[in-house]
Amino acid sequence: MTATYDFAPPAADGSPHPLAQYRGRVLLLVNTASKCGFTPQYAGLEELWQRHREAGLTVIGFPCNQFGAQEPGGAAETAACTLSYGVSFPVLRKVEVNGAGAEPLFVHLKREKRGFLGTEAIKWNFTKFLVGRDGRVLARFSPRTKPAALEGAIREALAA
Repeated sequence: MTATYDFAPPAADGSPHPLAQYRGRVLLLVNTASKCGFTPQYAGLEELWQRHREAGLTVIGFPCNQFGAQEPGGAAETAACTLSYGVSFPVLRKVEVNGAGAEPLFVHLKREKRGFLGTEAIKWNFTKFLVGRDGRVLARFSPRTKPAALEGAIREALAA
């Protein structure tokens, strides 16, 4: 069985970023965008990261330009946006989350937790996947779900 920790998506500099380095931690994986109506969620994601990282949570952002061309720039523009929200959690290289060029990690995440009406496709920026300490995908949250609403699920995953 493939676990989320078996993947190594590209880091901001293009080098492999093995998720195995987070083995035993709870992961919150989010496809992000700098010019989206949900972009202010960066602040809430940072709050979750700050509040729970010592207990074992890691938040990772994956910039994506597949929805409304809302992540049009390169790594420098993404970094400027995340800095404006005080983001200190890892934000990796821009990826595709749907279609033939989808990052294999997101193919796995979507297969493990389907979205609205059982569809695999990610519908918009700031879809969130919660992964347990064992690498299993525990939950999928829509872009409309604010980071603060994940508090209970995160606490439960950290306690498991």
